Amino acid sequence: MDVQDRLIDTIAEHEAMIHNIQALIKAAVVLQVPIIATEQEKLGDTVPELKALIPDPPIRKLTFGGCDSLEFMTKLNTIRRKTVIMCGIETHICIIQTVLDLLLGHYRVLLVKDATSSHAPVDREAALRRMEAAGAEITTTEAIIYELTEKAGTDEFRKILDIVKERRTHVSDHIP
Repeated sequence: MDVQDRLIDTIAEHEAMIHNIQALIKAAVVLQVPIIATEQEKLGDTVPELKALIPDPPIRKLTFGGCDSLEFMTKLNTIRRKTVIMCGIETHICIIQTVLDLLLGHYRVLLVKDATSSHAPVDREAALRRMEAAGAEITTTEAIIYELTEKAGTDEFRKILDIVKERRTHVSDHIP
């Protein structure tokens, strides 16, 4: 959600967050998990290193919360999944508003802690606590990738293992 070029340089730990989101996108493509990307109006394009990996163009929105966007909700309803894996920026604005609305809509929300951030770490941490208290499940990039993969010994697993190894060379898991 909303990992855009006009914001990214001001986001805490943005380089590690981007590497984690890249790994999530690559794994989702391998495992054929649908991806919905969004962009907040007037904040530029999705950062190039992510935009190149996303299969469909991002949904442009004026609202902070994704659920307030008709196009977002139409696409979400079309893919017919009741579990949503969330990542992006900013945790305390667009992420939290989307997550709280998804929870109200009876979605299971898996929030990837090391793949989301805000300008100020205190805003991110407060939002994470609030979303968890509301029912979101907090997880990490590597944990969710392996959860989606389910088992070793498959062609998909070998591709996933390459994605995880590549991620580990770029990220020292220093997003708290």
